[in-house]
Amino acid sequence: MSALSGDHTGCSVLIYDTQGNHLINTRVTHHDRKALRISIKESPDCLKLGDAYRLLVMSSPAPCEYMGRITKETQKQFFALYHGHEKEGRGAVRYKVNFPAMIENLIVEGKAYPLHTSLEIELINISKSGIRFRAPRLSLPDEARFQMRMKIGDGEKLLIADMVNYMDKDDGTTDYGCKFLIGSEKVV
Repeated sequence: MSALSGDHTGCSVLIYDTQGNHLINTRVTHHDRKALRISIKESPDCLKLGDAYRLLVMSSPAPCEYMGRITKETQKQFFALYHGHEKEGRGAVRYKVNFPAMIENLIVEGKAYPLHTSLEIELINISKSGIRFRAPRLSLPDEARFQMRMKIGDGEKLLIADMVNYMDKDDGTTDYGCKFLIGSEKVV
C-alpha cells in the first residue's frame, strides 16, 4: 500500500525529530496528496521552519510513516513529505511511545470476543508494521490476535494485531511483539 493512497485528514500523528525523539502528538487537519503535504492542528515552538521530522500517521488499517520538512506558503505552515530515510535492520523504524492503551477483544476466526476486563498495557514502541508492549505475565494466549485501543491526545485509535513473539521479564511482566493486521479480514 502506498503511504499516500489514503486521506489522512483527521488522523492522529506522532511527530519525532530525525534521531527518533518524540516531540508532540497532534492531528492532521489537511492532507494534500497531489502536493505531498499535510497540515497539522498546531505548530508548536519545538517545530522549526526548514527542519526535517519523522511523522507516524495513525491511519487505517496501520500507521503510515513519512519524513517531512516544515515549509511555509502564504502564511500557512505544513509538512512537505518525502521518503528515503534510513531504516533499522528490521525493515521499519521503531518509535518510542508513551500513551495509554488497552486490549479489549481477542479475535478468533474473524469474530471479536470481549475480555471480561480490558487489559491495560504499557506501550514500548511502535512502527508502521507493528507494536511492542508490556503486560502482566500470562495475560494473552500464544499467537493471539486482538483489538487494541490507544488514546492519542484527544483522540483514539483502534488497531488489530497478531502476536509474533514474547519475552518474559524478571518482574512478572511480559514484553509482546506484534504485527498489525493489514488485510481484508473484517472483525464483527
